[in-house]
Amino acid sequence: MARRGTGPDFVEALARGLDVLACFGEQRPRMSLSEIAAAAGLARPTARRLLLTLEELGYVRAGSDGYGLTPRVLRLGMAYVGSLGLWDIARPHMQDLVGQTRESSSMSQLDGSDIVYVARVSVPKIIALRVEIGTRFPALRTSQGKVLLAALDREELAKTLAEPSRSGLPPTEHRDPAAIEQELRAVRARGWALADEELAPGVRSVAVPVRDGDGRVRAAMNVTVHAAETSVDTLTGEYLPKLLHTAGEISAEWALWRSRPQSELP
Repeated sequence: MARRGTGPDFVEALARGLDVLACFGEQRPRMSLSEIAAAAGLARPTARRLLLTLEELGYVRAGSDGYGLTPRVLRLGMAYVGSLGLWDIARPHMQDLVGQTRESSSMSQLDGSDIVYVARVSVPKIIALRVEIGTRFPALRTSQGKVLLAALDREELAKTLAEPSRSGLPPTEHRDPAAIEQELRAVRARGWALADEELAPGVRSVAVPVRDGDGRVRAAMNVTVHAAETSVDTLTGEYLPKLLHTAGEISAEWALWRSRPQSELP
């Protein structure tokens, strides 16, 4: 069975339809009806009805090798990103930063105890983990996640970290809450965070916050390097000042964009 909600207004059919969409991934781009039913935890007849509905809506397409998603599903995520106006503002700045550092740069937001990548400008380098828009990683193991977690108050932080990760990565060993709080306090004080091969071997990154017009942290932005090529000193001494400058420009433009007068025409 699909996951069940507890609220009186919970629509189980909608939840099951989303379960079907969510069961596709890089390792399972196309699946048979039976495979989808098993992956989504649904009875085969239920999965079939949901797939026929999603196919009619244009979100999945049936073929001789099973079912697969269509580009229409991008609307579900891009509507959120587009509503922020953040990507259009950040893109030229991120491209300029990557041109200066010759290293990849990404932007993420917090979703539960994970970060989700919402923007990325990359360079062709081999790293241990593949990253693209929509990729999820456990927040505590990333520089961007540390920046975003550091912006939460103690109650919000405890609630967020209590949520299980949906990244699909193996869980890490338990960390002392006092040690986590101490690290995040340091991140909050200095305004940036470092993750040195905490997510995967060879992956080293530094991240800073992106703020709205009220000074609230709404996203985090990083520079990622290969640990064998770039030292921590180079990352924090040479690339971090450029990253701070870029994030400041994006924050200022985003605040201006969000404060613009808006009106709707009939």
